[in-house]
Amino acid sequence: MANLSVNIAGVQFDNPIIAASGTIGFGHEYGELYPLSVFGGISCKGTTLKERPGNPPPRIAETPMGMLNAVGLQNPGVEHFIHTELPWLKKQNTVVIANAAGSTEEDYCKIVEILSDTDVDMIELNISCPNVKEGGAQFGTSPESVAKITAAVRKYCTKPLIIKLSPNVADIAAVAKAAEFSGADAVSLINTLTGMRIDINTRRPIIKNITGGMSGPAVFPVAVRMVWQVKKAVKIPVIGLGGITTWQDAVEMIMAGADAIQIGTVLFTDPYAPIKIAEGLHGYLDSHEIDSVTQLTGTVEV
Repeated sequence: MANLSVNIAGVQFDNPIIAASGTIGFGHEYGELYPLSVFGGISCKGTTLKERPGNPPPRIAETPMGMLNAVGLQNPGVEHFIHTELPWLKKQNTVVIANAAGSTEEDYCKIVEILSDTDVDMIELNISCPNVKEGGAQFGTSPESVAKITAAVRKYCTKPLIIKLSPNVADIAAVAKAAEFSGADAVSLINTLTGMRIDINTRRPIIKNITGGMSGPAVFPVAVRMVWQVKKAVKIPVIGLGGITTWQDAVEMIMAGADAIQIGTVLFTDPYAPIKIAEGLHGYLDSHEIDSVTQLTGTVEV
């Protein structure tokens, strides 16, 4: 049977399938269905310095082949994560990735410094958060802002650092290169696309926040294209995500250049997707006489 293990920035994963941040919380509910070791890793719920209640409802809306969400980083705060969630997660035989978020550069640096003193295996930086000191502009929208926040956080981060990239940019490759140059050990992409739905009876936005992050199968071709562009631009590992639903999607994303993948929205409709994707990857690699999933990365011929 083919080898599914991958190494991302010095961290060994038993398989390349990672639960995307925000989609399984801290894993407790899914842990009732199967061992969480079916995932190569888990990117935990986005965590901030202090507890956040999130946005007011409604904050979820269905879209064709996907969903919009504006949950607003609802989470119990970093201290709760460290003392309550992390000890349990470390017993699940999977790589634990802390997802860190903030509203200012100082917030990011502080939370990364705190997380670096814990047993998390890696830190993923969510830079699609508003920079309140710059009028609400997101940190991840330009190469300059990505370079600045990455360089600032790198001074405090002693764990392998993943920068999660927003697709709402003009040049995703330039943004990825800025993250690499400023100290990122890996990049993950894509985060959600900005979308909106309107109730035609009330003429009001369905989501209270007006706009939300669009995820699901509809964004998959965009994600494949951006992963392909980034893989050509950087030398650090690339984690591909965005609409992956089946093992065929996983193969396609890996061929585009992903060293590992994250799955998210599919877990709401099919909790057993990671098991099916792993089985499908094994079958594909064996049928094509490929010894390791790493031999598939970036093999698209263009």
